[in-house]
Amino acid sequence: MQLFDAYNHCDLAKLGAMVSDDLEFYHDKTGLSVGKAPFIAAIKQNICGKVERRLVAGSLEVYPLKDYGAVEIGVHRFYHSHNPEDGVGEAKFITLWQNKDGAWKMTRAISYDHEPVR
Repeated sequence: MQLFDAYNHCDLAKLGAMVSDDLEFYHDKTGLSVGKAPFIAAIKQNICGKVERRLVAGSLEVYPLKDYGAVEIGVHRFYHSHNPEDGVGEAKFITLWQNKDGAWKMTRAISYDHEPVR
């Protein structure tokens, strides 16, 4: 998954290319973030070099939305970058993708039900 790869390697240019300018990111712990710039800034400040995001095997579901988009539903786990075996947490996510001029853009995302890894 390209988004996970860009997130985990702090490739902010690649990540930014996959995010819509009008992104709405809903997080059950930190609240609503609107726009690409605040989302990228939060990744840079809070995630880069600190946390790795991994998809829980078998959890991803993808559904087409007519001829313009797709919805992704899954479970992701977060790990400390310097000690990947030390799980930080797990959460569910819903991502809305739109195909804009031939490029897939994340337009809405919800990350919820965060809890410690058991």
